[in-house]
Amino acid sequence: MAMTKPIDAKSTLAWSDLKDHYKNYQADLRDWFDTDPARAERLSYQAGDLFVDLSKNLVTDEILGDLVRLAYEVGLPERIEAMFSGEKINVTEGRSVLHTALRRGPLADIADADRLHVDGQDVDADVEAELEKVAAFATKVRKGTWKGVTRKRIKTVVNIGIGGSDLGPVMIYEALAPYRQAGLDVRFVSNIDPTDVAQKTADLDPETTLFIVASKTFTTLETLTNARLARTWLLDGLTKAGAVKKTAASRKAAVRKHFVAVSTALDKVADFGIDPKNAFGFWDWVGGRYSVDSAIGTALSVAVGPVAFRELLAGFKAMDHHFRTTPFHQNVPVLMGMLNIWYVNFMHAESHAVLPYAQQLHRFAAYLQQLTMESNGKSVRWDGSAVTTHTGEVFWGEPGTNGQHAFYQLIHQGTRLVPADFIAVANPAYGLVDEDGDGGAVKPGADVHELFLANFFAQTKALAFGKTAAEVRADGTPESLVPAKVFSGNRPTTSILAPALTPSVLGQLVALYEHLTFVQGIVWGINSFDQFGVELGKKLAMEIAPAVSGDDAALNAQDASTRSLVSKYRELRGAK
Repeated sequence: MAMTKPIDAKSTLAWSDLKDHYKNYQADLRDWFDTDPARAERLSYQAGDLFVDLSKNLVTDEILGDLVRLAYEVGLPERIEAMFSGEKINVTEGRSVLHTALRRGPLADIADADRLHVDGQDVDADVEAELEKVAAFATKVRKGTWKGVTRKRIKTVVNIGIGGSDLGPVMIYEALAPYRQAGLDVRFVSNIDPTDVAQKTADLDPETTLFIVASKTFTTLETLTNARLARTWLLDGLTKAGAVKKTAASRKAAVRKHFVAVSTALDKVADFGIDPKNAFGFWDWVGGRYSVDSAIGTALSVAVGPVAFRELLAGFKAMDHHFRTTPFHQNVPVLMGMLNIWYVNFMHAESHAVLPYAQQLHRFAAYLQQLTMESNGKSVRWDGSAVTTHTGEVFWGEPGTNGQHAFYQLIHQGTRLVPADFIAVANPAYGLVDEDGDGGAVKPGADVHELFLANFFAQTKALAFGKTAAEVRADGTPESLVPAKVFSGNRPTTSILAPALTPSVLGQLVALYEHLTFVQGIVWGINSFDQFGVELGKKLAMEIAPAVSGDDAALNAQDASTRSLVSKYRELRGAK
């Protein structure tokens, strides 16, 4: 199906009906639940292992039905199939969008008739081959058969990347902490601020450190700068220890034992000093922010092992299947994506909070910031015409209960509408008991996770139903304080509950947000898979760099503000 002119969502009958709904309805979650005892059951769904309760969202059945109708009217079913089948829906870059192909395997489970071929490429076979290559490497590092130049086993792996080559691996590494191999540390460097490299390597032994340089083109400025800093650190350390001689051959041998790459630019990999045999590739149909389940996840395969990494992929695959095959009225990524359309385009919400009640997901919101905002922060549609609606929203969040003591005040009583997703697991990785209790609500021997989850349930209840002035007065509150203690309620939330944070559940959770982001992009008619907005600042940085280093001509070519700032910086550095 050719990606020609997008359907303007505002021209559809469903959009018109949704506008009428917004004009004529008053959200009242208290009344809706009081008069409809089946609301919670009816608006709760199962997607893989995820139980998703949408009942506390500000929609009636009629509104939700019209949101689903809108998804059909903008051609979402066809776009979903086009993506999964490998059509070049990334029209601005002329590429297929096949991150879902990274988790179709294992190859033995795919019938020959179902194999995916795109532009003459046997996609399934190529993906499987690369996964096996990554797994073999990870196994060597984990077993200690991959050794450094002094024949010592590797104890620390440092992943050097940025954006999708960092945010996804970091988030999953933190989330799957219980699955990591003891005695094998993985660290992540991304920021071009040299402090990042310095701090991550400060206590490491070069003889037992291995670097993974992750850059598809092997030209990413930040990643290659950090890789060069790491190479200098390694060679200086090995030389001082007497492990490497100051000869070109000795230094080359050291780099080959302590650096591998995730890249397809084998010539540039070799120029850096990495053996191209130790480069793991992926394809132009895998966008950076959708790449954590490709060879970009090599550091993860080392950390948690190839078996757990395969389980992660199986979780992605389960959500892919749900998204591709489930009718829209029961399709969780579709429903969540369309609810976001309701809040952004009809209720004028500007941000969206993601609040995991699972400390292991403390980097999940940061990961979603790239996934959602780099994908849908666009002002033109895929045919180059201007968008006709607002697009995107600011995603943000922190784990509960930390956020409760920070920004929940704004969500509960502020003037802005902030839809929020609450995420929790029933069985924690670390179950602890409070033997002493506090003599009150927390009884001796209390399961602390149950207290934690009580907060999860309480927050969504408070946001939905609030507290009236009459209820505040009934607590004996002085009249002068009553207004300050009233909670309006009708603050929308989605609750996601899983059995435990396993690799499979994590894969399902990530894929859920990948797909709901895609859903929104289709409604807005934008290409969610390019990111030209990342490029201008990088280009200008290269133009300004000579001015920062003392080139007066380059300095004089800048605008007045930039010129002033650079001059002040040079003054503060003591430069002449």
